Amino acid sequence: MAQFTKFALALSVAAIAAGPALAEGEVNIYSYRQLDLIQPLLDRFKAETGITTNVLFLDKGLVERIKAEGENSPADVILTVDISRLTEAKEAGITQPIKSAVIDSDIPAQYRDPDGAWVGLTTRGRVVYASKDRVAQDAITYEELADPKWKGKICSRDGQHSYNIGLFASMIAHHGEAETEKWLTGLKNNLARKPDGSDRDQAKAIYSGECDLALGNSYYVGLMMTNEKEPEQKEWANAIKVLLPNANDRGTHVNISGVAMAKYAPHKENAQKLIDFLASGEAQQIYAEQVFEYPVMPGKEPSDIVKSFGTLKADTLPLTDIAANRKKASELVDKVGFNDGPEM
Repeated sequence: MAQFTKFALALSVAAIAAGPALAEGEVNIYSYRQLDLIQPLLDRFKAETGITTNVLFLDKGLVERIKAEGENSPADVILTVDISRLTEAKEAGITQPIKSAVIDSDIPAQYRDPDGAWVGLTTRGRVVYASKDRVAQDAITYEELADPKWKGKICSRDGQHSYNIGLFASMIAHHGEAETEKWLTGLKNNLARKPDGSDRDQAKAIYSGECDLALGNSYYVGLMMTNEKEPEQKEWANAIKVLLPNANDRGTHVNISGVAMAKYAPHKENAQKLIDFLASGEAQQIYAEQVFEYPVMPGKEPSDIVKSFGTLKADTLPLTDIAANRKKASELVDKVGFNDGPEM
């Protein structure tokens, strides 16, 4: 996976560096989304339009890079993985309004920036992976993760990762900063080890018996279950069941993937074509069937694998409330020493 990403990045950087030599039939994408997750969409887009997509994948510093490039930036489209990064791009002044009757018609207003700075494309749940063999219960709440009965039994990736910051920010919005600090301290003390690895690695840790529960995004389970290149990931996925937290009260925390048009997009027409395609019903179906995310377009169903997790009752907390509490959430992660792991 790491080799594939580095190879794709090398190709992408070379293509984008070509600058003015690029043909009109191309569009440049700066992406926080890993290439393997968006490649099926880009392949279909090229097949239908003939437009080549050049992707620069960055796991950090995307906004800073575009700001530094200024008016000479080759970026046309920005793809990112949560509301906080979409908001960050808008506030940094590196986007321009998306004007599209297609999007206004097909994408609900709750998934569109009021000023047109970004459009949400999919949602995903921040769920709990649980051992099929060692966890009997089939329902859970986020609040319960701080219960001492789970001491030494929970795994997590880095607390400062945007996926976790989004969840922690939602807890602040629901319970306030003081209560969330207590909860986060309890969660930390229930960890089996220091936070580490990806969401897939948390499933692997459950498979190996290192922990019984883990926080993870819902779509990774589908990706693991269908991974033909790394069949061991199927074993990890088969060792876990997905619990949709707070299904019996406020609902499961969800976040979005989304798209924005870069402020100085040199291929603005092609950028708009790509954005319209990514928001289309066809693309929504690809998200569902191949990326295992929840489509935001009304009437589009998730895949059968995702349906097997149960009916998602999404928390109705406004995404802007999550973004507004992101800084506080990050500060709490450091304050409680979450990434230091449990106190021994």
